[in-house]
Amino acid sequence: MSKRDYYEVLGVGKDADGKEIKKAYRRLAMKYHPDRNPDDSAAEEKFKEATEAYDVLSDDQKRAAYNQFGHAGVDTSAGGAGGFGGGASFSDIFGDVFGDIFGGGAAGGGRSRANRGSDLRYTLELDLEEAVRGTTVKIKIPTQVECHTCGGSGAEKGSKPETCGTCSGTGQVRMQQGFFSIQQTCPHCRGAGKIIRKPCKTCHGSGLEEEQKTLSVKVPAGVDTGDRIRLAGEGEPGQNGGPPGDLYVQVSVREHKIFVRDGRNLYCEVPISFVDAALGGELEVPTLDGRVKLKIPDETQTGRLFRLRGKGVTPVRGGTPGDLMCRVVVETPVNLTKKQKDLLRELQATMDGTADHAPKKESWFEGVKNFFDDMKF
Repeated sequence: MSKRDYYEVLGVGKDADGKEIKKAYRRLAMKYHPDRNPDDSAAEEKFKEATEAYDVLSDDQKRAAYNQFGHAGVDTSAGGAGGFGGGASFSDIFGDVFGDIFGGGAAGGGRSRANRGSDLRYTLELDLEEAVRGTTVKIKIPTQVECHTCGGSGAEKGSKPETCGTCSGTGQVRMQQGFFSIQQTCPHCRGAGKIIRKPCKTCHGSGLEEEQKTLSVKVPAGVDTGDRIRLAGEGEPGQNGGPPGDLYVQVSVREHKIFVRDGRNLYCEVPISFVDAALGGELEVPTLDGRVKLKIPDETQTGRLFRLRGKGVTPVRGGTPGDLMCRVVVETPVNLTKKQKDLLRELQATMDGTADHAPKKESWFEGVKNFFDDMKF
């Protein structure tokens, strides 16, 4: 009995690409697989026919030979049903055909998969001056290195890891659920494929031991609390040949005694005497670049802000530097002598009865008076 054309079996044209061929076979496999059609010989034959067609048309070399010579160009007699064989399970079909959906079949196993190491975080505390100007600091971090006792094998000297008997060294086991067969990490060896009967007493079977590592961290000028500096490859080591993770240095700027930072601007409070506030004067105020003169005009009120342009912070990503904002606070004199108090009383007497010298005070009392007048019934 002559075989049907493979393209006709799958229901695709001769110009169909690999995705179309796989999609067509997937549909037929789901419909006719013996696990879904027990004791149905007709469905089993259709499944074998579809599997044989897919085995040929999904292989570029076999497909080229079939297109040129027909069934004579491909020899399927040895496998019965092509590359899958007549006794292939439903899970085997899924492992090959549906690997793009479920993440691959049994190929590769768990033990050989390279895993990238985890990223680490280190909090670096800096003074404001260091953060603004930039600096280079040395930090010590714990790291894991190959155990010097067992050479990284995890096994005690004189012994070696054994192949796991549960998964035969693949690191994976299959769990049958109905007509599905699900591949999972081996619970015995946890995917390693090896069992350590006699763990190394130094590393307790991990193959790694901890030690301190000193790193040099270059802190760019202008960093602020919350900024991160990435040190590539300085995280935890990878597994099975995987690359190491990264180390993220998190910046935290300590509280300063004088300045408060807000983005690119700095703020500070400058105490002045009430004489300087009334008559004006000139004061020296600190900046991160040294001292500068600040001119206080007469009749300055407490809380007034004075801007010193360019005396703030240059942002870490560049741009113009910010400003230093000086907030003056009029300080009430203390520990006065009798003479000083008498002089103040004389001054007070000259200002009583007029709003010219204290306009805010007079307007406030006027507001209070109106408030209580409005409350009368």
